[in-house]
This record gives sequence, structure tokens and C-alpha cells, in this order.
Amino acid sequence: MTAFSLIFASPLKIWGNYINLIIMSVIQSIRDRGSWIVFVIIALALIAFILQDGAKRGGTAFSNTSVITKVNGKAIQRGEFEEKLKMQEAMYASQGATRDQLIGNVWNQEVERVVLDLEFEKLGLVVTAKELNEVLFGENSPLRQEFTDPNTGVFRVDDAKRAFAQIKKSKNAEQIKMINAAYMEPTIQNGMRTKYQNLLIQSAYLPKWVVEKQVADNNAVANISYVYYPYVSVSDSLAKVSDEDINAYVKKHANQFEKNEETRAISFVSFNAGPSAADSTAALEQISNLAKEFATTSDAKAFLGKVGSEIPFYDSYFSGSKMQMAMKDSIVRLPLGGLFGPYLDGGNYVYAKMVGTKQWPDSAKVRHILVATADPNSGQQVRPDTLGKRVIDSIATAIKNGADFTALAFKYSDDQGSKVKGGVIEYFPQGQMVGPFNDFSFDNAVGSKGVVKSDFGYHYIEVLGHKNMGPAYKVAYLAKPIVASNETISAASTAASQFTVSSKNSKQFNENASKQGLQVLPASEIKENDFMINAIGSSRTLVRWIYEKKLGDISEPVEVGDRYIVAMISAINKPGLMSANEARPLVEGIIRNEKKAKNIIETKMKGTTLEDYAKATGSPVLRADSLSFGASFVSGIGSEPKVVGAAFNKALLGKASEPIAGETGVFAVKGESVGAKANTTDLQVIKESLIQTRKMGIYRSVESLRKAAVIKDFRSTFY
Repeated sequence: MTAFSLIFASPLKIWGNYINLIIMSVIQSIRDRGSWIVFVIIALALIAFILQDGAKRGGTAFSNTSVITKVNGKAIQRGEFEEKLKMQEAMYASQGATRDQLIGNVWNQEVERVVLDLEFEKLGLVVTAKELNEVLFGENSPLRQEFTDPNTGVFRVDDAKRAFAQIKKSKNAEQIKMINAAYMEPTIQNGMRTKYQNLLIQSAYLPKWVVEKQVADNNAVANISYVYYPYVSVSDSLAKVSDEDINAYVKKHANQFEKNEETRAISFVSFNAGPSAADSTAALEQISNLAKEFATTSDAKAFLGKVGSEIPFYDSYFSGSKMQMAMKDSIVRLPLGGLFGPYLDGGNYVYAKMVGTKQWPDSAKVRHILVATADPNSGQQVRPDTLGKRVIDSIATAIKNGADFTALAFKYSDDQGSKVKGGVIEYFPQGQMVGPFNDFSFDNAVGSKGVVKSDFGYHYIEVLGHKNMGPAYKVAYLAKPIVASNETISAASTAASQFTVSSKNSKQFNENASKQGLQVLPASEIKENDFMINAIGSSRTLVRWIYEKKLGDISEPVEVGDRYIVAMISAINKPGLMSANEARPLVEGIIRNEKKAKNIIETKMKGTTLEDYAKATGSPVLRADSLSFGASFVSGIGSEPKVVGAAFNKALLGKASEPIAGETGVFAVKGESVGAKANTTDLQVIKESLIQTRKMGIYRSVESLRKAAVIKDFRSTFY
């Protein structure tokens, strides 16, 4: 051992022992108080995670997650929004509207409602109980359709009042809420809006001199001679438009190109995953092998249940006028038991078989009371079948003994859509209702009453009306879809995945598309809360990705319909003035014409007289008579407001103008005469027309209020 080591050995050993003691002390401390330390560590980790997640979403961890939008500081709560969305889904489900499509509609309605409510509050507008009563039970009642006597056409006001009195006594909170949403709230909102619009309409004032000026303008006429050199005579290559040109134009006309929210753009390629020719052949072969048995079976319903069909068997009748199926004319001519097909209907190969015919009305009106026993969608039991039958029999007996149908419907019916109307279902076509309900409604005479069992439960039905008797048909359809095979889908998915893997940047993206013969398509003006993307379709998944990633990023394949989309973010356009890229489609033509006009004026339009201009341009001197000051149209050319304005400039009478850069070319104009034609229009007619124009502007006032509102949209957090 060296002297150096001897000198320092002891201190090093002492320090080592000291550090060991400290470590042991800390370990013992953790053992003693481990539970709360672990708790603190976990708590801190969770807070950090929540804060990080909030930052990623563009908000804070402690923001109000129940607010879907704020309009001028007033919150639209998510719960309230969801309730209205569900109501819209129920209303428009039969029209094929999807939840994604309706979210935007409901959001627009709610924003408009809040904007107007704030205005109503400022103005002190209210709908009194008396006014509400007058609307609900007056001539324009929203209840008129539900409470009109089908035989006399008379609105049964007393029945409507009794129904509402019954609701007031009801303790069914859900029923009361539904009545408020369906009738009370819309009636109050419409009443307030009417008052608001009437206030604005009454403010419309038109001085007499404005009417007289309009009459003079309408009757003013002018005749001119002119020389015209069109922009199409100059090659576009001589008037190239740069990004700098566009930015300068946008800045000069800033109010036209201001954007309130961010938009993004993508370039994308698509890979078709739809059925191939081989898939179509396979579907045709499958249905052809089933055709013989379908033709000979005596029980079409059981056969279709066994082999399956894309068009469910409807065990009832349709009138020919209501049938929407392809090849209808050929099908209705089939004999009983006859078969027609195979034919293409949408994405299916189909055979049609005539099962039965009879004479039926094409539409029916009924009222009913439903005692539900099962949810047909989930199959879940609502109440025992025996109990449902007992309740409906009691209702039938009560009505036979004089009980009020409307009151019983309000109290007992489980059909939420019709109970608020006293059970009335207005005229509906054949095939709209479940089979047993449909058959009773169309197969029984007006005035018939009876109990019917359906998948929903037990119905007590009264037939109120029929329209248009004619032949009706029961048709069974054997339909097999032309679907993409696993091989077809796998090939498209693999091709899309390989494209993504080999495309790491925009250069590779475009090169790979070119090599594979894929068309690179643009999609622009994509907003954060959009569900639809132009040229692609509905894909909230893709919109979310577009707003989570950065410029130049390339997506994994996204399945949209029967395509796989690979997208590249090509532009991020922040709020403010439009970029050159965004504005180019809007202004490129305008700027190009400005450049052409400058070129024409500098190189072609030389001289001081029309004859000079004609000689310099090689264009003839033309004439336009009876130009109207009230219009901007030049016969044979189109809209040219600057030319028409020059025609009425008395300083140009008998004198050629300087070159004028018009909408379609450069003009030189010489005024020949300015005058007026005889007035043949009544001043009162002109006045009413002008007032009507102003009123139309008033009706658009909501749009102005909305544009001026401060709207904070948080939809992307939830959807």
C-alpha cells in the first residue's frame, strides 16, 4: 500500500459508513411512513397525467367538461344538448338521418336559440300565459292535426284542453318533459321570435324621395357606342398570378377574406375495397342455386328465414303506387306464385315472388293505445305478456263503455310518439307499420276497433280513415348482397398499408402515387368539429387525426365506406386572413383579368377616339341602345356595371372615355344620349317592393346576430 492510500483510506471509509447510515435511515423512514408517501406519489402522478391530457385537448384539467358550447358567455350544457339530439334522432330515423349528421343541425339550432334568447332578454320580450293559451288552442294551434275530427274536419278544442288538463295532473315527469319539449318550448320560442321580427318590421321606414329616386333610376335609359377587347384574347401565360399577388389582393379586401376559425387541408389517395368482378359472380351463383327451391316453396316466409335475405320478408301488402322496389312494373304483373329475376337492386342480386294480392287503400289514419310487453330492438321484456293482455282488455272494455280514448291514451299508452296526440297516427302508407298493426289498419273498415298483438306488445286500434282504394301486393324478395370477399378487402388494406410505410414525407407520398397510378386528390376547408370531408365522406376518425397531427404528417389507412384512405396534411390555415393557397380559387381569375386589363391598356388601347381604339385593337365600333340604369347588363356581353355607369355619365356625351377595365374585357365608351322612358309603374307598387326587400333583410337578422356573437365551440372534446 502506498503512502497516498494510507493517508486517505480512513476518511473514505468513514464517509462510506456515514452514507450507508443515511440510506438505511431513509429506507426505515419509508417503511414507517410508506403508505402516505406512496399515496402522495400516486396522486402527483395522476395529477400530472390529467394535466397532460388536458393540455393535449387544448383545455385545462379543471375546465367544465359538461359545457359543449358557450355563446356570448352563456353555456349550452351537454346533457341538454344530448336530450335534443335524441329527440331529433327519433324524429328523423325513418328518413335515414344519422347521429353524426344531426349533431351539426342540433348545434346550429341551439346556438341560434341562445343568440335570440339573449336578444329577447335585452328587449324584455315575453310570451304571457294568456298568449300561450291562445296559440295552443287557437286557429293556428300546433295541436290541430292531432285533435281534428276526421269526419267533420273541426278542431276539437275541448278535447285538446282536457288532454292538457290531464297532463297537468300527471305525476309522470318524463311525460311532462316530453310535452314541454314537443309543444310548449317551441310554441314559446316561435311566439318570441314573431314578436322580435314584428318589432324590426315595424321599424322599416321608407322616405318618399327614396321611392321617387328608384322610379327615376328604373326609367333612365342611355345609348352608347363602344369598342370592346375581351380578356380571352390575351394568353393566360402573359398574366401569371403569384402568391404575392394574391396576398396583396386579400390584404386590400381584408373584410372579404377574414376567417374566424382554423381550417386544414389534406391531399389523399384511396384504395378501393369494394366488391370485385369475381365477388359479383360469386353472389350471382349463390342466389341462382337457391332460385328453384324459392320458386317451389309454399312457405316463402320460412324459406327466407332459413336461407336469409337482405330484404326482410314483410308479411303484409303494398299498393303498387307505394312500392319503391326496382323492376316494380314487372313484379306487379306476376301471377300468384310467379318468380322474377335475377335482377340488380342496389348492391344486391334479387328474385321476387308474388305471394298474394288484394284490394286495399293506399293510406290509413288510426289512433291506438299501446301496452308494451317487450322492446323489439333489445328483446328485453317490459312487462309479462299476461299482464299486458289484461291491461289492454280493460282499456278496450272502458272505451266500449264510453271512456275517453284521448285521456286513456295519455294515461296508459307506451307509444311516446303518438300518446301526446291522443294516440292519433296521421295518414301513413302501407308497409310503414309492423305487419299485424298494418293489416288491421288497412284490412278493416273505417270505424273498426280491436286489439292486435305485435312485436311491441298489445295495441287497441281504431281505424279513423282510408284513402285511395286499389290493388295491393304481398311480395317475397330473395336478396343476396354483392359483398367484397376477404381477399378483396385484404388486398386493398395491404396496398394501403404498404403505401403508408413507403411514404415518409410529401415527396415520397407523391412519387409513390405516381408510380402506382393513384390520383392524389385535395380536400380543403376541414374544420375541427366537422364530421364530413368533401370528396371523402363521413369520417370523424379522420377529422380527429387531421387536428391531432402536424403539417406534412401522413396517416395510417383509414376505412371510409368501401375505401381505404391515406391522407397527408397539406395545409394548416390559422384564423385571420386567408392564405394564398386558400384564396387562390376565389381570386385568381379576378387578379388575372386585372393583369390582362393592364396589358391591353398599355399595348392595345391607343388613341383618344373610338375610331383610334378600333384601329389599334382591330375591333369594330359597336352600339348598345336602351341600357337601363337599374340593371348592369350589356346585350351580347353580360354584366358590366362600370360600362353602364359610364353610359349615364353626361361628361362622356359625344366623347370617348378612357379605357375601362370591365368584368369581361377592356372597353372605351362614347355616350350617344341619356334620357328616360315613360313611367308605367304605380309609385305604391315600387314602395311596397322596396319595403318588402327591407323586410327580407330583417328576416336575415338572426344571421347577423350569430355572426357578431362570441362562440366557443367545445364539441370536438365530446364527439
